[in-house]
Amino acid sequence: MKKLISSVSFLLVLPIVFASWKAIPPKKNKALPTKGYAITPVNIQQVQLTDAFWLPIIKRVQEVTIEYAVQKCKEEGRLDNFLIAGGQMKGEVKGQMPFDDTDVYKIIEGASNTLISEPNPKLEKQLDALIAIIKVGQEKDGYLTTWRTINPAKPPCTWVPVIEGKRWESLQISHELYNSGHMIEAAVVHYKATGKRNFLDIAIKNANLLVQTFGDQPNQVHGVPGHQIVETGLVNLYQITKNKAYLKLAKYYLDNRGNPKNHKLYGAYSQDDIPVIQQKEAVGHAVRAVYMYAGMTDIAAIYNDKNYLNAVNNLWTNMVNKKMYLTGGIGAKHDGEAFGENYELPNLTAYNETCAAIGDVYWNHRLHNLTGKSDYFDVIERSLYNGLISGISLDGKQFFYPNALESDGIHKNNRGSCTRQSWFDCSCCPTNLIRFIPSIPGLIYSQSKNTLYVNLYASNTAKVTLEKTELEISQQTNYPWNGKITLTITPKNTATFTLKLRIPGWARNQVLPGDLYHYSSASTAKTMITINGIPFEGDENNGYISIHRKWKKNDAIAIDFPMEVQKVITNEKVVTNKDKVALEYGPIVYALEEMDNKHNFDTIKINPSETFKVEYNPSLLNGINVIENSNLKAIPYYSWSNRGVGKMKVWIDKK
Repeated sequence: MKKLISSVSFLLVLPIVFASWKAIPPKKNKALPTKGYAITPVNIQQVQLTDAFWLPIIKRVQEVTIEYAVQKCKEEGRLDNFLIAGGQMKGEVKGQMPFDDTDVYKIIEGASNTLISEPNPKLEKQLDALIAIIKVGQEKDGYLTTWRTINPAKPPCTWVPVIEGKRWESLQISHELYNSGHMIEAAVVHYKATGKRNFLDIAIKNANLLVQTFGDQPNQVHGVPGHQIVETGLVNLYQITKNKAYLKLAKYYLDNRGNPKNHKLYGAYSQDDIPVIQQKEAVGHAVRAVYMYAGMTDIAAIYNDKNYLNAVNNLWTNMVNKKMYLTGGIGAKHDGEAFGENYELPNLTAYNETCAAIGDVYWNHRLHNLTGKSDYFDVIERSLYNGLISGISLDGKQFFYPNALESDGIHKNNRGSCTRQSWFDCSCCPTNLIRFIPSIPGLIYSQSKNTLYVNLYASNTAKVTLEKTELEISQQTNYPWNGKITLTITPKNTATFTLKLRIPGWARNQVLPGDLYHYSSASTAKTMITINGIPFEGDENNGYISIHRKWKKNDAIAIDFPMEVQKVITNEKVVTNKDKVALEYGPIVYALEEMDNKHNFDTIKINPSETFKVEYNPSLLNGINVIENSNLKAIPYYSWSNRGVGKMKVWIDKK
């Protein structure tokens, strides 16, 4: 990371004494569950990314967006709140949201993922300064929500009710446990990156308070979080510390959703109308939902709980078959940032919160780790290349909170704007992008015993230790602009193991699992694979081609996924897309922007026999494949709204 986060350097001069931290393994305890995920991701520390598509995006976040966000947090008082809560600064709570603390946590998590991939002593020191400020705001017993510590009778927003000013009295909306969840998740990643316990100890102290506070005992608080994420945070903390109390509390929070004997139910909006194991339809606030589903998948895996597994399978099937946008986005309704009814997928008013796309990737990654099925990476890939990175501009300083599939240039769908914004009073999406994007290399490979999964295609070199061998694998590709990939396999010694190559859904004539979308005509082109120049034909299973052989140094695999412009049609039950088609090329969803189609934007139609040319334009929108013919010019959906305000549409009328 060449350019460092200079805007936090002011923190280093604060009169706070830093301890000399060493990596001390957390205490362990016994009687742990015996199950878990069968497949584990290859850590980003082992993956050196060189990709022409993803590396610039990741570096832009590391070198531009992190610094930009820290400055915004400074300007809006996010850091001051910790100092005010700890008595080192006077004043009232700053900001407008009860979860503003989490912006700082997510920045630290993203920067920590940066440290995992590339050590940087100066950045590490700057994070120590941020963590020291967080510590100032933590109460002696471990409690950490600054607005309530500063003045429990005066929340930063009017929609958090104050009854007696006590902790946990308004769990449905106070975000106290949401704050804990993001803080714990960030602390775990920071510990993995640095080996230091300065942030981890803050998280453990807070988690211990939660363990003491919540439960079934008469002297404990009976309740669950209104906004989920503490569940996955606690599971991640358990995996680091091996303290089963954290795992049990995560399960308690999930077990008691929809339990009227435990608390007054929050309703379907918060996925708290019926017990989680009875839920079959994705409903309510989309971000809360997918964070909860990720936690449920953790419980299904660790406890080998069939009821939890059945529930997440039912919820995933409902979402992908009836509630997912072509871009991988989820959440149809602005009202409540929520899922709509089955097949309710409006385009102009689509919500598709950036945070929801990120949460959905986290969930689908867990499902893949549990099952090894390619379907989950089909969802991940579609989200990554389309409805997730659409949330950040090409300069790293402008953002979409919702991600609509249509714009008339007037409707202010992006929280008061019809184009990207530089920041939001609720800045969860920009900082969640910071948290997530540096971790993307950790999605490329997975492993299980003597098997290596290649899940995503991007230029990189990775070092992997399987059960019986150490190896290096490298990829060279210009994906997603074309489908040619070269992989070089170099085991330490000649060794026999299995390599699983994912065949993307689009290369198997499958838009998404299920029948929500389909291509107007199936491609007849076939994926070609060679090993050391010799054609290889293997059987596809769960979306992967398995190659089991004795591997030697510099064995070369060439893959050719033939790409062509495909027309997508929606299930007829989605009335908003009736008599419309969308265009795809490989994993990329395309959109028409008015500035490229000034004279006929409103009248463009596509007939079934329409043909197109695809050409790479290195000078347009940081370099993209452009689809065009005499009638239209289309750009990747993720790149729209980088050239000013104008109309846009993904779904185009048929002739």
